[in-house]
Amino acid sequence: MLNNIGLPGLLLIAVVVLVLFGRGKISSLMGEVGKGITSFKKGINEGEKELADDTNTVETEVVAENDTTKDKV
Repeated sequence: MLNNIGLPGLLLIAVVVLVLFGRGKISSLMGEVGKGITSFKKGINEGEKELADDTNTVETEVVAENDTTKDKV
């Protein structure tokens, strides 16, 4: 059903939304959407960095554990 909307249909939807909500409300809404996207990207980057740090910590602990077991043998 949504595959054949086309450009005229999208323009009609945009005009109806503009009339219903007004220019000010739409611009503030888009600003909030932009802030949300930025926050989401920042969260993903922080999560990847934290995961990489945890991986490096585990690798360091495994290497240190292997070194101590070689000394005991």
